[in-house]
Amino acid sequence: SRLYYDLTKGRKRMLSKTEVLGRLYYCGFEVDEIVPMGHIEYVFAHRKSQPYPQEQLKVYGPLIKLPRVCKNKEIRYFYKMRTMHPYAEYIQKYVYDMYGTTDGDKAVNDFRITTWGRFMRKYWLDELPMMLNLIKGNMKLVGVRPISQHYFSLYSQELQNKRTKHKPGLLPPFYADMPKTLPEIEASEMRYLTMCEQKGTLKTDFIYFWKIFYTIVFKRARSH
Repeated sequence: SRLYYDLTKGRKRMLSKTEVLGRLYYCGFEVDEIVPMGHIEYVFAHRKSQPYPQEQLKVYGPLIKLPRVCKNKEIRYFYKMRTMHPYAEYIQKYVYDMYGTTDGDKAVNDFRITTWGRFMRKYWLDELPMMLNLIKGNMKLVGVRPISQHYFSLYSQELQNKRTKHKPGLLPPFYADMPKTLPEIEASEMRYLTMCEQKGTLKTDFIYFWKIFYTIVFKRARSH
């Protein structure tokens, strides 16, 4: 990015809608309304809080690390390939409130995702860097996926409590039954976690691993 600015001096810089809104939220603003006027959209916002600490230098390369809620409610960072425009993580709640979700917990027509990002997500290429977290011991092979604080807050209190008793996993249990809505995903995770408590984690993970394997290989399940 330094080379880009040295060459262009920042002139004629194009920002995605995601980055414009994300920068506003990063600086402590909250968007009230987006009004289209001709070929231009005007954003009306008001300051709600102080900006994020400025020492958090935002560098958006192809590899990113994102904070996720883990066992014992610890916040750990997980590696992924970047599939969204810069500053997308700061408008997660905004997108959810505006557009809701469909097909699991994915936002409807999520404009934050890049074209290349959709391709990587479809074939789980964006999740390959989480192998580093697996090697470091931050997660296990099968288990509930590590989620952001926003999505964690959407879950029932009972499921939150169950989730934070276990390590997150690289292969989430919902790939065994492919639920379609957020309540169905919660029910799927609840079945998995309850089985862990009743039959033990190792036995449950072994059973779910082969269920997930069958769904992906033979039913050709894909991510979104």
